[in-house]
Amino acid sequence: MIAPRPYRSTPVFDEETLPAALRASHSTKAGTWGLIRVIEGELRLTFPETGRILLLAPGKPGQVNPGEIHFVTPLGPMKMQVDFHSLPPLSA
Repeated sequence: MIAPRPYRSTPVFDEETLPAALRASHSTKAGTWGLIRVIEGELRLTFPETGRILLLAPGKPGQVNPGEIHFVTPLGPMKMQVDFHSLPPLSA
């Protein structure tokens, strides 16, 4: 599963440097898809409006659609990065 190239990426965050804004409910802007990639460890991706919860790990990224409210929770030591795309990065 290969995603198209992102137009922007965050720095790599770990469980200590993960910003509070990503741990709280937020959404991507219109026309922007987020692809959350875990480099090490595990991360929980929660969509509070639907109750959907995904467990992300290396090789198991999580896609966030434009305007979709979500937040992440580290599950112990981890490293992650968010890539931003103008088209859906993963096929359904």
